[in-house]
Amino acid sequence: MAAGYLDLLRTRHAARLLAGTLVGRLPSATGHIAIVLFTRSEGGSYTLAGALAAVYGLAMALGQPLLGRAVDLRGQPRVMFPAAVLSAVGMAVFAFAGIGSLSLAYAAVGMAGLFTPPLEGGLRALWPGVLGREDRVHAAYALDAVAQEILFTVGPLLVTLLVSLWSPAAALLVINVIGVAGAVSVVVSGPSRAWRSAPRDAHWLGALRSPGLLALLGSFFFVGLALGSITVAGVAYADDHGREAVYGWLMASLGLGALIGGALYGVRHWAGVPERRLRVLVGLLALGYLPLALTPGVAAMCALAAVAGLFLAPSLACAFIVVDRHAPTGTVTEAFSWLVTTFGVGAALGTGVAGPAIEGGGTVAGFVVAGGGGVAALLVLVATIRVLAAPVRTVSVTSSSESDRNGAAEPGFSAGHQA
Repeated sequence: MAAGYLDLLRTRHAARLLAGTLVGRLPSATGHIAIVLFTRSEGGSYTLAGALAAVYGLAMALGQPLLGRAVDLRGQPRVMFPAAVLSAVGMAVFAFAGIGSLSLAYAAVGMAGLFTPPLEGGLRALWPGVLGREDRVHAAYALDAVAQEILFTVGPLLVTLLVSLWSPAAALLVINVIGVAGAVSVVVSGPSRAWRSAPRDAHWLGALRSPGLLALLGSFFFVGLALGSITVAGVAYADDHGREAVYGWLMASLGLGALIGGALYGVRHWAGVPERRLRVLVGLLALGYLPLALTPGVAAMCALAAVAGLFLAPSLACAFIVVDRHAPTGTVTEAFSWLVTTFGVGAALGTGVAGPAIEGGGTVAGFVVAGGGGVAALLVLVATIRVLAAPVRTVSVTSSSESDRNGAAEPGFSAGHQA
């Protein structure tokens, strides 16, 4: 599969779009970690740190589908660039003002989250026009998930390194400057400037009128809850062991496990219905979260975190395919942005619940929340088997102009079209 990934990256624009999106997403991937560390360094409690991270996540959850719909209607550069700048400004205000004024702190992190550009959904909307064939696009989804885990492996280490070398405030500023640079790299590219969404039926619910998509989002809400609770529980675990660096290693181990799992998942072409495969993957993901509540020594805990992450990237890669099967035509960026939103809302709730859980029941209680979230994610998929068995469309509608240009595109497959 490594050769297949290299073949994809040699396609014109592919490497630049993937790298730019990865760099541009650094603030959204590590912002909650930086907020927790900054708040604790300012003397704030776990509850306050969790609440601020929760507001950031909730604001991001609100902004992603709104911005995603705006991208579907108005194109990528006109929405994503100003959003990236406004998000960075919000985080800069938080870094300079601190937690002296709680109303300002909440407003600043809320602004940073609300205007986080929908780069994830934007990239997945660009893949069909850049890569052409459906099988190559599905391979790109797997590569996308693996690349995300590189971000989730390196990101926490970068944040802790910036905190160690400079300060938590500097970490907040640097990651957002880097994020703006990544967003600019994407939106000035040819595919981003040329992309237009496929025609869509006017409906106030947009992508949410698909029952299958709603079922998927319900499940991944709980996956987000599990990950959000691990974020706060990991800080408490590091405090218990007296070393701030333990937190970075724990989060990096979680991301490394997902990276390995994603790479192994991409070794073969998976036959069969993706909805059924997703239930198996999420079940294994839930099974991996449960042992974290054992909270053993640092080395063993990092090993458990790596195992817990093994099925995250495969679950995401499979979920991307399910989103494409269930999203109504012309709502691709919005649909993928809703997936990001469910993660954001779930992670926000996870961080918000884990703080009081830790203060009431210790570090173990925080990881119990994570295990419960994983089990709930599986139960949602099991309860909605019939809904997910009836996709809105098996393939989406390709404009004739795009098919002519791509040549190799399979009939009927596209998430958008080039102007």
